[in-house]
Amino acid sequence: MSIEIRGIVKRFGGFDALKGIDLTVASGEFVALLGPSGSGKTTLLRIIAGLEQADGGTVLLSGADVGGTAVRERKVGFVFQHYALFRHMTVLDNVAFGLKVKPRAERPSKGEIRDRAMRLLELVQLGWLADRYPSQLSGGQRQRVALARALAIEPQVLLLDEPFGALDAKVRKELRGWLRGLHDEMRLTSVFVTHDQEEALELADRVVVMRQGAVEQVGTPQQVYDHPASPYVFDFLGTANRLPFRREGGGVAVAGVAVPGLAAPSAEGLIYIRPHDIEVLPEPSADGLGGRVGRLFEAGPSLRADVLLEGGTRLDVDVARNSDAAALLRSRDQVWLRLSNPKFFAAG
Repeated sequence: MSIEIRGIVKRFGGFDALKGIDLTVASGEFVALLGPSGSGKTTLLRIIAGLEQADGGTVLLSGADVGGTAVRERKVGFVFQHYALFRHMTVLDNVAFGLKVKPRAERPSKGEIRDRAMRLLELVQLGWLADRYPSQLSGGQRQRVALARALAIEPQVLLLDEPFGALDAKVRKELRGWLRGLHDEMRLTSVFVTHDQEEALELADRVVVMRQGAVEQVGTPQQVYDHPASPYVFDFLGTANRLPFRREGGGVAVAGVAVPGLAAPSAEGLIYIRPHDIEVLPEPSADGLGGRVGRLFEAGPSLRADVLLEGGTRLDVDVARNSDAAALLRSRDQVWLRLSNPKFFAAG
């Protein structure tokens, strides 16, 4: 089932939560809505589900306008951040709940309901916990039960609102790959809300970066990370160094130092660059920036250094711990740096 969002507007009092959102999700696609709190991503998800009503615009599911369609008729499964499981029901009964409340004409028999609920529990690898209660499960297990319950009604669209937000980092990591595999196996159309950049980049076919009720950029994980459309997207998708630049003569001055070989698209502005895109040079270079090594941070496979440039700007530099560059940084002496993949953004 495809999803088309055309000019969706939502206001809460005098606050514009969504400002004319346009977005298309292809059938079978996994799309992540990524942004900070207050960016409008959950509000948009709830409007797709029918849990909120838009003040303007249209939502189409497989080409049909669902503006006046009840939630249960949209064939949409919704997974909440905090599980929303019924504490007084067993795991099996929680999964079966959506089937039991169907209109009589559409409701399967008791035996069919139980069989379907058990199949789903086996699918999410929790069949052995069917008779337990939610309080007897771990956070990761409860989230899988919530997902099985959403799938019980055989939705054509799966909507997930920060489903791993209440889990610790290790469990989140484990469930990501499992969720993506489930999406592919069941050939669902999935829309996933998160504020976790790594989660979005790892799971999604496309990422929708949102800001203050508007879409800042839409693209594949590689597109939004490697080719951010704005400083906001660059900043939000990882650690960013910022360096002022200005055209001077036929070249470019970076942080007050002339650097040959760079071509700036505007008279002045900021260069954004990732710590791992800064090359540590073994000796002075005409296209390098000199600086002094400050603090070093070693964890896992990387070494990160805080380098103070001659012009007073500080840079984070990230290199492999066992590399020659790491040895140069550990000397805590003067180093020379080359900007390998800078992104230029005009002032203002």
